[in-house]
Amino acid sequence: MFDQPRRPLRFLLFVGMLLFGSSGCDLIKEKLGLEEPVAKAARLTAEGQAVGGGCRQSGRAIEDCYSIYSWLPKAAIYDGWRDMDSYMRENKLATVEPQLPPPQPPGARKKRRPPTDEAGDTATAADRDRADADPVTAKPAGSTH
Repeated sequence: MFDQPRRPLRFLLFVGMLLFGSSGCDLIKEKLGLEEPVAKAARLTAEGQAVGGGCRQSGRAIEDCYSIYSWLPKAAIYDGWRDMDSYMRENKLATVEPQLPPPQPPGARKKRRPPTDEAGDTATAADRDRADADPVTAKPAGSTH
Protein backbone atom coordinates (compact mmCIF):
# COMPACT_ATOMS: atom_id res chain seq x y z
CA MET A 1 0.00 0.00 0.00
CA PHE A 2 2.78 2.47 0.90
CA ASP A 3 5.17 1.00 -1.67
CA GLN A 4 3.74 2.86 -4.70
CA PRO A 5 4.43 6.48 -3.55
CA ARG A 6 7.92 5.61 -2.33
CA ARG A 7 9.15 4.19 -5.63
CA PRO A 8 9.38 7.56 -7.53
CA LEU A 9 10.81 9.22 -4.46
CA ARG A 10 13.55 6.60 -4.18
CA PHE A 11 14.29 6.94 -7.87
CA LEU A 12 14.60 10.73 -7.60
CA LEU A 13 16.85 10.45 -4.55
CA PHE A 14 19.05 7.91 -6.32
CA VAL A 15 19.38 10.08 -9.44
CA GLY A 16 20.04 13.16 -7.33
CA MET A 17 22.82 11.40 -5.42
CA LEU A 18 24.43 10.25 -8.66
CA LEU A 19 24.35 13.75 -10.15
CA PHE A 20 25.65 15.36 -6.97
CA GLY A 21 28.37 12.77 -6.53
CA SER A 22 29.62 13.01 -10.10
CA SER A 23 29.78 16.82 -10.16
CA GLY A 24 33.20 16.88 -8.47
CA CYS A 25 34.75 14.02 -10.40
CA ASP A 26 36.95 16.28 -12.51
CA LEU A 27 38.43 17.91 -9.45
CA ILE A 28 38.98 14.58 -7.75
CA LYS A 29 40.58 13.07 -10.85
CA GLU A 30 42.88 16.06 -11.22
CA LYS A 31 44.02 15.82 -7.60
CA LEU A 32 44.68 12.11 -7.97
CA GLY A 33 46.46 12.57 -11.30
CA LEU A 34 43.81 10.60 -13.20
CA GLU A 35 42.67 13.32 -15.59
CA GLU A 36 42.22 12.53 -19.26
CA PRO A 37 45.18 13.22 -21.57
CA VAL A 38 43.19 15.64 -23.74
CA ALA A 39 42.01 17.66 -20.74
CA LYS A 40 45.52 17.67 -19.25
CA ALA A 41 47.06 18.85 -22.54
CA ALA A 42 44.49 21.65 -22.81
CA ARG A 43 45.16 22.73 -19.21
CA LEU A 44 48.95 22.70 -19.70
CA THR A 45 48.63 24.64 -22.96
CA ALA A 46 46.56 27.34 -21.28
CA GLU A 47 49.00 27.52 -18.36
CA GLY A 48 51.94 27.69 -20.78
CA GLN A 49 50.41 30.60 -22.67
CA ALA A 50 49.75 32.48 -19.45
CA VAL A 51 53.28 31.83 -18.21
CA GLY A 52 54.77 32.90 -21.54
CA GLY A 53 52.85 36.16 -21.44
CA GLY A 54 53.94 36.76 -17.87
CA CYS A 55 57.56 36.05 -18.74
CA ARG A 56 57.49 38.57 -21.58
CA GLN A 57 55.82 41.21 -19.45
CA SER A 58 58.44 40.77 -16.75
CA GLY A 59 61.27 41.08 -19.29
CA ARG A 60 62.50 37.49 -19.10
CA ALA A 61 64.13 35.95 -22.13
CA ILE A 62 62.19 33.13 -23.76
CA GLU A 63 65.05 30.69 -23.03
CA ASP A 64 64.93 31.56 -19.34
CA CYS A 65 61.21 30.97 -19.35
CA TYR A 66 61.71 27.57 -20.97
CA SER A 67 64.23 26.52 -18.34
CA ILE A 68 62.27 27.85 -15.35
CA TYR A 69 58.98 26.28 -16.46
CA SER A 70 60.37 23.09 -18.00
CA TRP A 71 57.23 21.05 -17.19
CA LEU A 72 55.06 23.21 -19.47
CA PRO A 73 54.97 22.79 -23.28
CA LYS A 74 57.47 25.05 -25.04
CA ALA A 75 55.09 25.80 -27.90
CA ALA A 76 52.47 27.15 -25.51
CA ILE A 77 55.06 29.27 -23.67
CA TYR A 78 56.27 30.67 -26.98
CA ASP A 79 52.71 31.48 -28.13
CA GLY A 80 52.00 33.38 -24.92
CA TRP A 81 55.37 35.15 -25.03
CA ARG A 82 54.89 36.18 -28.68
CA ASP A 83 51.31 37.39 -28.12
CA MET A 84 52.36 39.50 -25.14
CA ASP A 85 55.35 40.86 -27.08
CA SER A 86 53.14 42.09 -29.93
CA TYR A 87 50.62 43.51 -27.44
CA MET A 88 53.35 45.39 -25.55
CA ARG A 89 54.86 46.77 -28.76
CA GLU A 90 51.49 47.96 -30.07
CA ASN A 91 50.60 49.69 -26.80
CA LYS A 92 54.17 50.86 -26.03
CA LEU A 93 54.21 49.20 -22.61
CA ALA A 94 57.37 48.88 -20.54
CA THR A 95 58.39 45.66 -18.84
CA VAL A 96 57.51 45.13 -15.19
CA GLU A 97 60.44 43.90 -13.12
CA PRO A 98 59.55 40.80 -11.05
CA GLN A 99 59.65 41.25 -7.29
CA LEU A 100 59.87 37.55 -6.40
CA PRO A 101 62.27 34.85 -7.54
CA PRO A 102 60.93 32.34 -10.06
CA PRO A 103 59.05 29.36 -8.61
CA GLN A 104 60.64 25.95 -8.20
CA PRO A 105 59.46 23.26 -10.63
CA PRO A 106 57.21 20.55 -9.23
CA GLY A 107 59.15 17.92 -7.33
CA ALA A 108 62.19 20.16 -6.75
CA ARG A 109 63.58 20.26 -3.25
CA LYS A 110 63.63 23.52 -1.37
CA LYS A 111 67.00 25.05 -0.58
CA ARG A 112 68.15 24.81 2.99
CA ARG A 113 68.71 27.96 4.95
CA PRO A 114 72.29 28.66 5.99
CA PRO A 115 73.03 27.91 9.64
CA THR A 116 72.70 30.84 12.01
CA ASP A 117 74.56 31.69 15.18
CA GLU A 118 72.91 32.63 18.48
CA ALA A 119 72.46 36.27 17.48
CA GLY A 120 70.58 35.24 14.35
CA ASP A 121 73.33 36.22 11.90
CA THR A 122 74.25 33.77 9.19
CA ALA A 123 77.62 32.17 9.63
CA THR A 124 80.10 32.49 6.77
CA ALA A 125 81.79 29.48 5.25
CA ALA A 126 85.13 30.46 6.84
CA ASP A 127 83.51 30.68 10.29
CA ARG A 128 81.97 27.25 9.88
CA ASP A 129 85.28 25.79 8.68
CA ARG A 130 87.10 27.22 11.68
CA ALA A 131 84.47 25.89 14.04
CA ASP A 132 84.70 22.44 12.46
CA ALA A 133 88.50 22.31 12.69
CA ASP A 134 89.92 19.94 15.28
CA PRO A 135 91.82 21.97 17.91
CA VAL A 136 94.32 19.13 18.46
CA THR A 137 95.50 18.97 14.85
CA ALA A 138 95.36 22.71 14.25
CA LYS A 139 98.81 24.35 14.41
CA PRO A 140 99.37 27.68 16.16
CA ALA A 141 100.10 30.64 13.87
CA GLY A 142 103.71 31.13 15.04
CA SER A 143 104.69 27.43 15.00
CA THR A 144 107.19 26.06 12.46
CA HIS A 145 106.70 22.37 13.27
